[in-house]
Amino acid sequence: MDCDPEKKGGETAQNQEVSPVTAPVSDFPEGGLQAWATVWGGFFAFVATFGVVNAYGVFQDYYSATLLANSSSSTIALIGAIQLFFLYSGGTVVGRVYDAYGTGVLIPLGSFFIVFSLMMVSLVQPDKPYQLFLAQGLGFGLGLACIFNPTMAVAGHWFKRRRAYAIGVIASGSSVGGVFIPIMLQRLIPMVGFPWAVRAVAFICLGCLTIACLTIRTRLPPSRTISLRGLVDLNGFRDWKYVCAGIGGFLVFYAIFIPYFYIQIYATFRGVPNDYAIYLLPIINAFGLPSRIFPGLMADRWGCLTVLVPSTLIASLFTLALWLPARNATEITAFAAMYGLFTGAFVSLLPAYIYTISPIEVYGARLGALYLLVGIANLVGTPTAGAFLTTVNQAGFDGLIVFTGVLLAAGSSILGVVGIVTAIKTRREAKAATSQYTAEK
Repeated sequence: MDCDPEKKGGETAQNQEVSPVTAPVSDFPEGGLQAWATVWGGFFAFVATFGVVNAYGVFQDYYSATLLANSSSSTIALIGAIQLFFLYSGGTVVGRVYDAYGTGVLIPLGSFFIVFSLMMVSLVQPDKPYQLFLAQGLGFGLGLACIFNPTMAVAGHWFKRRRAYAIGVIASGSSVGGVFIPIMLQRLIPMVGFPWAVRAVAFICLGCLTIACLTIRTRLPPSRTISLRGLVDLNGFRDWKYVCAGIGGFLVFYAIFIPYFYIQIYATFRGVPNDYAIYLLPIINAFGLPSRIFPGLMADRWGCLTVLVPSTLIASLFTLALWLPARNATEITAFAAMYGLFTGAFVSLLPAYIYTISPIEVYGARLGALYLLVGIANLVGTPTAGAFLTTVNQAGFDGLIVFTGVLLAAGSSILGVVGIVTAIKTRREAKAATSQYTAEK
């Protein structure tokens, strides 16, 4: 199930195309001070962006109990879903801007939106959900959009052979942020109140994003041209592998963040003490750290889908076989750990796979077009899950859990078929080439 055609006989003619405004794409540094500075700058950018997104379960729990006590679970989940929608679907525009102008404007602009929006969240009033929709949903989401896609894409300027590993290191920042930010919020809110707890997070984000602005650099000269016609690159949908990646990504991302939003609420429902339940979200994120780095190393050797598909299928099995019957703290904790361990690969390896089937000149736009689908999935996914909990009972949680597990299995299975068909086709082509060589000889 190797996803990288470069490992099976060289680049295709499509991937050998070179834009007249870019340097040859065949000469990748594969390391060096600036290359790794860019990677680690992306790591800190993810701590401050995706790390806060991964902590939304804390916000969900606090809003449900205090700030938005009169709002439904679906309404509160929609605030976090809007963040994810902009994070991914914003790539439709941001990807093309990145291809044209690089990261010089996008990263500082996104940094401003991130810090400003968190400061606005600290000022919201009780039972005013529209204020959180504007500040945490729209404002923070716009910041995510400006930072997420360029940070992931720029790794491809510096790495080819070790590309999946570099993207995995960047993505691991989301797990690091997702470990300490929830704990930080849970401890600070009783001590200094919600407003100053959020401001403390904003100051940490400011520091991390300052590092990102100073270190993230593109290598290839940008085109400096952009048009409305070229804003979205739909040519990728002529490739059946790209289409299947879009469908599989849509299904998986429809459900993958549901446990992040609801695991703490479920634990509280099952009688787990709050002093313990607050660590479940950090546990998911902590175990997600190795699953963002090591799968990248394996994918560089064996192919993206070879690693991505089995890990996501295993996560779906743990959802159905471990979370569904979980009734106590030990069982819920075991699920949280296993879910984090096996879902991290999908987030980091999906963009790495798109890189292997896209020309580098339009990779940002191709990834952005795919993430438009993913953004829609995130926008409706967690609110759909919240609809199962119109009445908080075991039947509602059972429906939510089955919904999550089935979608994870369906999406990863589609990508599995892509990997199998690609591997069969590659073997046939290699066999035909060998036979032709033998006959000529």
